Amino acid sequence: MSFINRLKDKLSQNRDKVETGMDKAARAADSATKGKYRGRIETGAKKAKGAIGRFAQGDGRRDEGEGGGHR
Repeated sequence: MSFINRLKDKLSQNRDKVETGMDKAARAADSATKGKYRGRIETGAKKAKGAIGRFAQGDGRRDEGEGGGHR
C-alpha cells in the first residue's frame, strides 16, 4: 500500500479529529489577529475541510470556487 493510500485511510478514519484540529487552529488564528481576518480564516478553514474530505474520498477535482477560475 502506498503512502498516499495509507494517508487517505487514516484521514477517512480520523476525519472528525482532523476537522476539530482545523477548527482549533482557526480559532487560534482569529484570536491572534483579534478578529481582523475572521472572514478569511473561516473561508480558509471551510475550504481546507472540503479538500480533506475530497482527498480522503479519492476525488482529486477542485471546486470551481477555489483558487482562480482561469489559468
